[in-house]
Amino acid sequence: MKNLSLKLIALGMTILFCLLSTACSSTEEEHFSRPPTQSGAQDTAEMNNPPAPTPDENVNYTPDFSVLNKDGNTVKLSDFRGKPVVLNFWATWCPPCKQELPDFNQAAETYKDEVVFLMVNLTDGQRDTVASVKAFVADNGYTFPVYFDTAYSAANAYMVSSIPTTYFINAKGEAVNYKVGMMTAAELESGIKGLVG
Repeated sequence: MKNLSLKLIALGMTILFCLLSTACSSTEEEHFSRPPTQSGAQDTAEMNNPPAPTPDENVNYTPDFSVLNKDGNTVKLSDFRGKPVVLNFWATWCPPCKQELPDFNQAAETYKDEVVFLMVNLTDGQRDTVASVKAFVADNGYTFPVYFDTAYSAANAYMVSSIPTTYFINAKGEAVNYKVGMMTAAELESGIKGLVG
């Protein structure tokens, strides 16, 4: 009986090791090899068989999503088509997110007439709630518009597995650049310049 128990424990440990090593083996680069598109095409086979034409066949639209604004109204990314967008995924419990927020706030002030800033909080209802995020933003004096991804519609559409993550979307609705990880002020400025010239 003791021998059988040891074999079962060894088997269980082997299975657990295999599961853990498989789950941790993928890197951010594998998940973000290029910006997602409306079709979600991520591999060569899908690229060789293009999806049905979009309203403009020459534009690779970014995935649409719905989030809530500070008043609780639903807002979609597509509501801003025709304007350049800086889309940032963040949370109050994320140290690199908190470190880059002052730069985003400054950029949102500087470019408020040229670029839409969608500062999308991953509002999980536990670590971040709508009320706690509003308090955090007010306490820090941030004036950028905050949107709440309470249903993870945006995070799922963009396959966000690490935050902060930032996308630069041109006026046509195409993601022209992105970064997973904290943005420096210079990187943020460069990304915005790529949108507005």
